[in-house]
Amino acid sequence: MNDAQRPIFVAAAQLIQRDVEPAVALSPVAMLAQTARDAAEAAGAGARLLEQADTVGVVDIIGWRGANPSRAWAEAIGAKPKRELLTAVGGEIPLRMVNHVARRIAAGEARIAVLGGANNIHTLRRAAKARVKLHWDIAAGGEPERIGLTHPGSSRAEASYGLRMPIDIYPIFENALRARRGLDIETHRKRVGALMSRFSKVAASNPYAWYPIERSADEISIPSESNRMVAFPYTKYMNAVLDTDQAASVIMTSVAAARELGIPEDRWVHWLGGAHSQEKEWYPSERPDFGQCEALREVAMGALEEAAVGLDDVSFIDFYSCFPVAVEMACEMLGLDEDDPRGFTVTGGLPYAGGPGNNYTLHSLATLLDRVRSKPGSKGLVTGNGWYLTKHSATVVSTEPRPGNSWPSQTDTKSASVPDHTRSTDPARGRATLETYTVVFDRDGAPERGIVLGRTEKGRRFLANTPQDRELLESFVREDPHGRAGRVSEQDGINVFDPA
Repeated sequence: MNDAQRPIFVAAAQLIQRDVEPAVALSPVAMLAQTARDAAEAAGAGARLLEQADTVGVVDIIGWRGANPSRAWAEAIGAKPKRELLTAVGGEIPLRMVNHVARRIAAGEARIAVLGGANNIHTLRRAAKARVKLHWDIAAGGEPERIGLTHPGSSRAEASYGLRMPIDIYPIFENALRARRGLDIETHRKRVGALMSRFSKVAASNPYAWYPIERSADEISIPSESNRMVAFPYTKYMNAVLDTDQAASVIMTSVAAARELGIPEDRWVHWLGGAHSQEKEWYPSERPDFGQCEALREVAMGALEEAAVGLDDVSFIDFYSCFPVAVEMACEMLGLDEDDPRGFTVTGGLPYAGGPGNNYTLHSLATLLDRVRSKPGSKGLVTGNGWYLTKHSATVVSTEPRPGNSWPSQTDTKSASVPDHTRSTDPARGRATLETYTVVFDRDGAPERGIVLGRTEKGRRFLANTPQDRELLESFVREDPHGRAGRVSEQDGINVFDPA
């Protein structure tokens, strides 16, 4: 790679659409087109930049499946790309696409790329409620190149125990990490509340945040009429917000292309390195240690190593933050203090800035680019997480180029096979010990289901529910049951753990 092929970001743009009537709300393609035009104008090159794009990539859009959204977007902005990209599902996927395209630019296989994503769940839900038909169909043909692995994040067997959605699954990691750190429930509540309060403070000053409201630690961590407990220990205010209308786009070019278009160098932010990987055990109930996340460490450190940057050299950080444990786990695996003065978000995070489907990390990256430009010579790190701390990605950027003219050899993929079966859901019997757990609450604030992961006396992992005993479930919220002994048995095809 020569200097002219160095991959750089020349612009980014974001869009938020609040409470527009569904009949006149912008479609996903219209939102993408607007952010692309705004980004091109910010770069100072306007339509010329978009028309010369040889690569257009779209992040999977939840709730809307156009035939080929990449081509539809390209047509809307006047581009005729050689490559059309469309990603799989996952919070890590935008950065994976960014890293993929950066390597193509460095290899001389691309010069100008427009990458973006949109989330219209807010409008989709309002339209469904009002029975309004949205005319968002597109006729664009062709088959885009696919980026990422398409596979469910949890198994059907796990779902039968209640491990169906992120709101059910992330709490098992949170409680395990608390136990690993030796924290009691109340101390942990205060720590998590303080962490997320700092996130909300950042969101309060973010013009693209869905909820730009600063909240106190207690307001976030203590259940209330407006902040119900969802799955212990997570209240509503600790959960990512998917019900948004948001879009973001970034434009990447080679140094040579930027110069040809006359884009000023003070707009350039260099892509220094990136990485992605996944946990060895795909399904959440199969993880050997719920308080560890080795692939997360590998990805962040791998991206920094490729960038020739130390973690202490990074000025701006945005850790994926769908739930508090995603941030806490990143700190745990990278040896960072949660009170690090740099903070761990530039947007305010998914619970407050918004969790726009699969596209959050393009928003965090777009914001990070502005932060880095505001401090010439600085470096930024952004991470992504897909499914249940399953898939990970990271990207490192700076206003200064990476030393040297080459990057270490990277495959740009690191994927393990996904098993067809979860051993933890096999029938289990006998004496056993609880490893981690959560209690799921109904919308009225009452505990309705206990979910337990544990080990039998022979050391085999099992997934189970608890008896439907309200007093027992309430005790799990008051008193830490980690390490508690009990008996597991099969009842009507389901493992049941009784600590009595």
